[in-house]
Parts: sequence; C-alpha cells; structure tokens
Amino acid sequence: MRIGYLDITVGISGDMTLGALVDAGVELSGLRQQLRGLPVTDWEITAEKVSKAGIEATKVTVTATASDRATDHHVHHQHASYTELRDLIAAADLPPDVVNSSLEVLDNIAQAEASVHGVALEDVHFHELAGIDTLIDIVGSVMGLRMLGVEKLYCSALPVSHGFVDTAHGRLPVPPPAVAELFKGYPTVPVDINEETVTPTGAALATTLCEQVGTFPPMTVVQVGYGAGSKDFPGRPNVLRLWVGQSAGGDKSLIVDEVVTIEANIDDMNPELHPHVVGQVFAAGALDVWLTPIQMKKGRPAVKISALATAADAEAVASAILRESTTFGVRLTRSQRRCLNRETVTVTTRFGQLSAKVGYLDGRVVTVAPEYEDCLAAAHKHDVPVKAVYSAALAAADELWEQPSD
Repeated sequence: MRIGYLDITVGISGDMTLGALVDAGVELSGLRQQLRGLPVTDWEITAEKVSKAGIEATKVTVTATASDRATDHHVHHQHASYTELRDLIAAADLPPDVVNSSLEVLDNIAQAEASVHGVALEDVHFHELAGIDTLIDIVGSVMGLRMLGVEKLYCSALPVSHGFVDTAHGRLPVPPPAVAELFKGYPTVPVDINEETVTPTGAALATTLCEQVGTFPPMTVVQVGYGAGSKDFPGRPNVLRLWVGQSAGGDKSLIVDEVVTIEANIDDMNPELHPHVVGQVFAAGALDVWLTPIQMKKGRPAVKISALATAADAEAVASAILRESTTFGVRLTRSQRRCLNRETVTVTTRFGQLSAKVGYLDGRVVTVAPEYEDCLAAAHKHDVPVKAVYSAALAAADELWEQPSD
C-alpha cells in the first residue's frame, strides 16, 4: 500500500500542500486538467522552484483570471461563503471519492468557523480565505494525493506558533480561533515563531485527511517533496515536507501510534469503590485500565490506577479519574506504541461458531485469541468448562498459522 507522511516542521497551508504534492511527482498539467472538472473557469495554477533557507522547494500559486462566463458559477476571489463553495464541489465532474473528501475538509473548516464565531453553518463566510484559492487548495490537494496513489496519509504533530494576526473579526491571537478549534484532540508541538504558520485550510487538510497525527509510519520511501510557504523565517526553512512510500507489510503492517498514560497513586479510597472507578474510566474512553498495588510514604499500602487513552480522549479520562476517585491529581505521559494489525474471524467448532482475534506481523499470523465472551456463552450452553471451548477455538484456528495474509 502506498502511504504518505506530512512532515509539518513549521506550518501548513493549502498552497504548501499543493507545492509538496507537485514536488513529489504530481504533474501540474495533469492536476490542472483534473481541476477543470470544477464548474468554475476564472482561475489559473502555476508552480516554480524557490529556495527556502537553503532548501529547494516548489511554490504553487493560484490566481484569479477574467471570467469567461462560460459557466453560470463565479467565485469571488477575495471572499466566499461556505454554501457557495460546497455547492461548487458537489457539482464538480470529479471522482466521487475526491468530491466526498473535499466536502469533508470544507465542512470541517466551516464547522470550526461556526463554532468559534457563534453563527449557523450556512452563515459562515470565509473572510480570510480567498474563494478560488480555497476551492483549488482543497480539491487540488485531495486530487493530488489520488494522482500519487496515496491510500493512507499521516502527519507529524501540529505546530503551534504565537503572536497576533489581523482579521475581519479584529486582531486575534495565533493560532487563529478556527485553527485552534481544528487542533482539538490532536498532538501539537510549540514552534518559536511570532507569525501565523498554520492556516485554517492547512489545519483542515491535516486533521481531516490524515489517519494519524503523530509519529512517522514504517515505509519504504519512494519520493520526498517540499512545498514552499509564502513567508520567510530566519534560520528556518518554511517548507512542508511530504514523504511518499510503500508501507512495510502492506495492509497487515505493524501499527505505530501515540497514546497517553494517565496515572494516580491513591492511599485513602475504600477498595469497594475500585470497580466503579475503573468502569467510569473505561466509559470515558480509556483503551485499558488497571490497578497496581504499591507502597507509599510512611509504609502505607496504596494502589496506583493507570489508564491508557488516545490523545483525543486523554483529558476526558483524566477528568474521570479526578471525579470518581479520591486523588487530588493525575500524571499524563505521552508514549509511542506498536500494535499488531488485527482482524476478527469466525471459526467453527463442535460448540458452534466462535469469534477469534487474529494478529498479523508483516503479513503473517503471529497470534490468535478466541473471544472470551463467546467461549463463556458456549460453555454455559453446552455445560462444559470454558477452557474446553477455548481450546476447541484455538484448534479450529490452527490452519490460520500456516497461511500468510493477502
């Protein structure tokens, strides 16, 4: 499977994404031809090589041209409404997957704008986003990934700069509120730049199209492209780097992601409350929860409650521990994990059909685990020990070990 990774060291915008795609191998003439499927004609897209702090990168520029009025649709270059852009994308003569992904990106920008400015979705106007630019940036980025054959996209943690930016809503802090809204639930990293480095379009492209925000995925690198930003920052190349390659092991490759461990040491809670606390932490979105006996100061016996969560659910899980237990604080630690790619299969035994999880490493089965609840239900039904059903499920799955996955 061909995958891509956006290395967002300074920032990301729509034109930087287009530049990285062209630099990585997308033919500009082919992209231009594909984008003619949009029901607007008053635009042009060009590309040039530029140097950013010693790195050669591609700068893509979208410009408005005089409308030939060959279409009933016309987009104001300096501003656009959400509904106007939505209708243009929906009416485009483009592959359905490109249309759907482009609409999702646009919808996420509009939802963020509506939320922070307190207006209805249909009333959103992109004052800071030029109409044609936004349209081409979104659809062109989605189409460019398709032209490169990228099936899954990943990106690095999202950079947070500082300062202020002047907008139609007045002087706002950086990142602008809409960008901050789009960043919710995703890993971020500070960058010491007193400028806006991430645009709403760039934030929406990253958070909408990327399967995972965080670490670099295992791949055999095929191409690397650099998209240039408009600004220059002393000592920092303002470029977006796109890695393109083949994922190791295809669809059954090792999954690499980031998780957050939330922990608290508790020495003053009634143990009868432990099951309830664990249940509430699971309900808050924890991937796993466990209790460990420990010894605290002055020799007091205690318990450490630990929970594993995604970055998006970490705050909710931490709140659940604080709310339901007697602790006055929790510790959050971000870490990287590697997981087997897995799927659920059905095996046939003398006790009936049972589910089992199958784990793959580099396309081969390395572990099989029957679903305990299925085994327990079958054991009760047939009045046999659950270990007998479990063994039967493992035996039925034995042939899976001999076959590599597709």
